[in-house]
Amino acid sequence: MRTKTTYTLKEPLKFKQQLLQWSKQFEEIAWLDSNNYHQDYGEFDALLAAGAFTAIKTDSHQAFAKLQEYQQTTKDWIFGYLSYDLKNDVERLSSKKYDGLDFPDLYFFQPQKLFLLKGDQLEVRYLRMLDDEIEEDFTEISNLPINKVEIRQPETENSESKIQARISKEEYLQKVEKMLAYIQRGDIYEANFCLEFFAENREIEPFKVFQDLNELSGPPFATFLKLEEHYLLSASPERYLKKSGSKLISQPIKGTARRSQNPEEDIEIAEELSNDPKEQSENVMIVDLVRNDLSKIAKKASVNVDELCKVYSFKQVHQMISTVSAELDDGIPPVEALRATFPMGSMTGAPKISAMKIIEELEETKRGLYSGAVGYFTPNGDFDFNVVIRSILYNSVKKYVSFSVGGAITAASKPEKEYEECLLKAAAMRQALKNSSSSPFLNERE
Repeated sequence: MRTKTTYTLKEPLKFKQQLLQWSKQFEEIAWLDSNNYHQDYGEFDALLAAGAFTAIKTDSHQAFAKLQEYQQTTKDWIFGYLSYDLKNDVERLSSKKYDGLDFPDLYFFQPQKLFLLKGDQLEVRYLRMLDDEIEEDFTEISNLPINKVEIRQPETENSESKIQARISKEEYLQKVEKMLAYIQRGDIYEANFCLEFFAENREIEPFKVFQDLNELSGPPFATFLKLEEHYLLSASPERYLKKSGSKLISQPIKGTARRSQNPEEDIEIAEELSNDPKEQSENVMIVDLVRNDLSKIAKKASVNVDELCKVYSFKQVHQMISTVSAELDDGIPPVEALRATFPMGSMTGAPKISAMKIIEELEETKRGLYSGAVGYFTPNGDFDFNVVIRSILYNSVKKYVSFSVGGAITAASKPEKEYEECLLKAAAMRQALKNSSSSPFLNERE
């Protein structure tokens, strides 16, 4: 049982900054921030889970079964991630590409300390606390000065520490042409194709980079995750799947356009995206895939498209988003709802299994946590998970930094435009990492 205390905050935004700063002392941190972005299905403005009381980490073998046992045994709040490569647990697939990050395929923990923020209301829920521990922590957090993080530069700079593309632009265009050949042959209708940017022997200050990335993007599913030496700094705008009671909500994104500082031009860009037949067809294909996935675990005739191809605006980009809902069938465990729909349609393609096989063939690196999901379970089995996109991944022991970007390839795709969209999506991560170093930033190997 958790001990619960509630506070009314005088300065919620300031307290959020203090809370994240205070969390640095812990080996396990999950910070989820909506950035006060208006959304219909948000439960909290921000969540902090800190310090592992128990944890589970595993490779993909029987990962969902292990997670189900862990979730049903703890019957508590648990926070963590599902990597893309759990596809190998769901289907007869494999992941044999290079992995510079070396994250476990699945990692969840039961936090000792939990903070739930909504408006000016703060709930604090601790496990096995000492006398007055909540009050002492609250006082310490409230009195923290908000300091700008000092960036520690490596003593020497070398070419290895620069961010570079895993493949050149020319190689990317050739691979997209191969994917188009699979589409023309009828093997797939659509597939998500990604490329990695990486740096070896690179040190970053994860909190600083996350703060910069979050400030640049302001997305509704921002995440700072620290699990030992593994870090995720995510500015994700996309919800994968949410369960509230028996209701399931999925909000796939397909369709991206740049923002403009000129208000009139910005409106025009959003309208063009809204009316673009290629972007609409991409989105509709993924909506059909999500509907099919949800139908496996939903009550009959309960799957519904609540909103189709609506354009939402974020700081960096306009996005085309759809909302699909369903009623979870009786007797189906919460983890099974994730297993039946994983990996998410927006990061795979249609048909899903064929698309994942082609992705494995053509991409150069193991996706790992990129295009997986981060989120939490509540004690009663509700959950909410994002899609890990627009994210920086970092292994502080290996000093390996990585971010990947991609897009949906369809019969109407033009390779050059797909590459331009990748660079557009990469802009915020590039800028956040550039802010963390005085060294030249990117070598695209062109």
